[in-house]
Amino acid sequence: MIKSKHITWHESGISKEDREKQNEHKGVVIWLTGLSGSGKSTVAVELQAQLFEAGCQVFILDGDNIRHGLNKDLGFSPEDREENIRRIGEVAKLFADAGIIVITSFISPYRKDRDINRELLPKGEFVEVYVEAPLDICEKRDPKGLYKKARAGIIPEFTGISAPYEAPLKAELVINTDELSVEESAQKILEYLTKNKIIKC
Repeated sequence: MIKSKHITWHESGISKEDREKQNEHKGVVIWLTGLSGSGKSTVAVELQAQLFEAGCQVFILDGDNIRHGLNKDLGFSPEDREENIRRIGEVAKLFADAGIIVITSFISPYRKDRDINRELLPKGEFVEVYVEAPLDICEKRDPKGLYKKARAGIIPEFTGISAPYEAPLKAELVINTDELSVEESAQKILEYLTKNKIIKC
């Protein structure tokens, strides 16, 4: 619900279609979701590098980075997680409206929140990618030592341990990072983008 009154939406004067024509690709949101340690950020960085090399306008919105600024007022309660993902969805939509390929890398544990963000965009412009890895593999990787702290009770409400993760039911892509390399994972996403005429490379 919008609390502000007496506000009007202003068009920018340059259409999304014109921006996409200049960029030579569509503006879309590639939403990477999965457990901590599944490889979301690593795949996002590799995918961004390959898209940038191909001449695409691309940018990553990463979970930890966003919590340093835009969402620094939010914790990890269910309510704060919901607001975290809501804000990211709105920011990602602005990037897509500007004709940019935006890659989001967030656990985003709740199916409902991801679906709400999907509804912000026209059909085909929200590409949900489930970055899947078994919990035991994620724990073995544990690049930040978070699982160890969660198991010790130091971090409460940790996704996969003491808080739920709702896996996508109808993701556009499922990337199994325990089976694919980082390069292969990024390539699989690139193949999807090319096949669906989002990019031309």
